[in-house]
Amino acid sequence: MKITFIGATHEVTGSCTYIEACGKKFLVDFGMEQGQDIFENVVVPVAPGDIDFVLLTHAHIDHSGLLPLLYAGGFAGPIHATKATSNLCSVMLRDSAHIQEFEAEWRSRKAERRGEPNYEPLYTMNDALGAIELFVPHDYDTPFSPADGVTVTFRDAGHLLGSSSIILTLEEDGEKRTIVFSGDIGNTAQPLIRDPQYIDSADFVVMESTYGNRTHDRPTDYVTALSGILQKTFDRGGSVIIPSFAVGRTQEMLYFIRQIKEEGLVTGHPDFPVYVDSPLANEATDIFINNRESCYDEEALSFVRKGINPISFEGLIRSVSSDESRAINSDTRPKVIISASGMCEAGRIKHHLKHNLWKKENTILFVGYQSVNTMGRSLIEGARKVKLFGETVQVAAEIRQLPGISGHADVNGLLSWAKAIKGVKKFFINHGEASAVEAFAQCLRDSLGAEVYCPYSGAEVDALTGEVLIDAQPKPLPKKERNLANASPTYTELMAAGDRLAQLLRDYDGRANADMRKLAEQINKLVDKWS
Repeated sequence: MKITFIGATHEVTGSCTYIEACGKKFLVDFGMEQGQDIFENVVVPVAPGDIDFVLLTHAHIDHSGLLPLLYAGGFAGPIHATKATSNLCSVMLRDSAHIQEFEAEWRSRKAERRGEPNYEPLYTMNDALGAIELFVPHDYDTPFSPADGVTVTFRDAGHLLGSSSIILTLEEDGEKRTIVFSGDIGNTAQPLIRDPQYIDSADFVVMESTYGNRTHDRPTDYVTALSGILQKTFDRGGSVIIPSFAVGRTQEMLYFIRQIKEEGLVTGHPDFPVYVDSPLANEATDIFINNRESCYDEEALSFVRKGINPISFEGLIRSVSSDESRAINSDTRPKVIISASGMCEAGRIKHHLKHNLWKKENTILFVGYQSVNTMGRSLIEGARKVKLFGETVQVAAEIRQLPGISGHADVNGLLSWAKAIKGVKKFFINHGEASAVEAFAQCLRDSLGAEVYCPYSGAEVDALTGEVLIDAQPKPLPKKERNLANASPTYTELMAAGDRLAQLLRDYDGRANADMRKLAEQINKLVDKWS
């Protein structure tokens, strides 16, 4: 029995773990790296066609996004996941393939003008459809055996509809070991979905640490805060534009807005329309509804039992076609527009920003984390102008952010989840930035007296003893290779501007001291302003 750590090691995305046991070779997750990539990952040590099956914790692309690539390489085994995860992946992997093909086409057009070779997409829509056909859905808390000696149980992780921790029991040569993969552990008291469910016992635990060094600040009353922003904006004749993640956060916002409408918390505008302008979000919303019995929490189910859809209401308008999307900005009524992407880097939200950012009566409301080097982050940090479709747009709308709703447990939630598991011989910490990984590992040592190991990509562990067979060392990527292909166009533009500045400095060699001093002062002021 051997475990090899592949991805999300001292990093947050690209989750992947390779296991050899009971004569089988299989993966837990096969996710795409998103944002900036810091460390080099080893490749899966066998060909895709030699992998027997995949166990998938949940549908987010940083856990599932490379499954079409696996299929394209020859993988033909089953992908085991919960029913809701299987449903969500059917739309999310198609959406990811569409993005891969679109970006390849866009980059190829630019390359052709430069006389360079065309770009190939990471995978195609046919690859995504092939991977989707391999999904085998399962119920929570119902053990199944994908191979002799291997037993798997999915336990609700409370992170996303269908998300799970995986309880993996291996029996080989008279030895039996239980290994738990936490997946992404959810925050408590999230709307719609259940809190994370605890696990009784395990020999070893592979555990995430996304917020392993942080606690969440949650508003005491999210609905009151949201209704206050709607009221203020509508009263001045404006609209509220919400950049939102299509899966999870959009459905949470609908849940809150239904309550606001039902309780009349926004006065003077009782029939305000709410547009959901994202084909992916609309498909995901249907999947939420169809999986309500297995995934909703008790509060949401209480509405269902009364015949109330907790994420639907009068005045909700779903936009699917491009014509429907364009028509939204012709509606002059005070309204809510919920659109993807959540960080304003792609999708229909950019069109809505182009139409609404420059109007002072409007509000742009952020309801999720905004990564560094994204347009969303720039707007929150006070950008006065942004570039949209090659046009400079003034920022006159009010920019607001409602923190507090997080799909991830904070350090206290992670610790509570870990404490519930008895008999753990060793924890293996992954899925976190390096500082979070190390901080949470120390938290486990201090609080539980636990033995903890924080693997880098390529580390191998004996699944019988927990002994580290290969203690892989970090392999930082050169800065120029740190996944700029996955960076936003805006960040790529920023890096190009940095290259121009570097060339300017080289050209200043030999110039008058006064000129060099003046330029140095201006650069220092710029750095001070944006640091």
